[in-house]
Amino acid sequence: MKMTKQNIMEKQNISEDLVQLIKQQIIEGELNPGDRIVETKFAKDLGISQTPVREAIRQLSGEGVVVIVPNKGPMVRELNMQDVFEIYSLRAVYEGLAIRLAIRNASDQDIQELESVYEDMKRKMNDDEVPSLLEESLYIHQSIIRLSKHERLIRMYKTISFQIALVNRILGRASTKQKEVEQHWELIDAMRRRDPDHAEGVMREHIHRSYQEFADMKEVDGTLFDEHSWF
Repeated sequence: MKMTKQNIMEKQNISEDLVQLIKQQIIEGELNPGDRIVETKFAKDLGISQTPVREAIRQLSGEGVVVIVPNKGPMVRELNMQDVFEIYSLRAVYEGLAIRLAIRNASDQDIQELESVYEDMKRKMNDDEVPSLLEESLYIHQSIIRLSKHERLIRMYKTISFQIALVNRILGRASTKQKEVEQHWELIDAMRRRDPDHAEGVMREHIHRSYQEFADMKEVDGTLFDEHSWF
């Protein structure tokens, strides 16, 4: 459920919901990396005390979403290229294993469902009222993780899902709908072939390509980028 100020105010134990609200605001661009989170203003806007806000900030700090800066207070953490490398390299490992297992576990109906998501992406590609296909792309990746049926992998993936969403938000500014369609067909086609070695290679290359696109974009922005080796 999408967090709103109203359904947060209706609850008694709200610090966890505040965590989700702040993350949602970061993903949607209401808060940006480097922005301050003013606890007093946040509490006043929501009509609540500062205590649950402080608890939420403490949890977000523990997750690395915010940093506490002396004389400034909590700020949304900015991602550097080392952060991005770590996120993408973990994705390559997690999702490479996930697609191997998903091929073993997925039914024909599961793969047909992914194909139908892809067909929907193609239909939306030329629809000017649809600004991006990032939501559908994310659904394909999350479906592959779910189809792995590897409970520890699924839990570990959830721990970096927010960072993945944040990087996708930044990269999404430079992405096109046609690119999303072209690059996600390869994953579905790999599932259809049911060849685990081929599928893992496709997934790892898919994620490495996204990482390199992010790095190239940061170079264009004038950010120095120290090339990392890929594994």
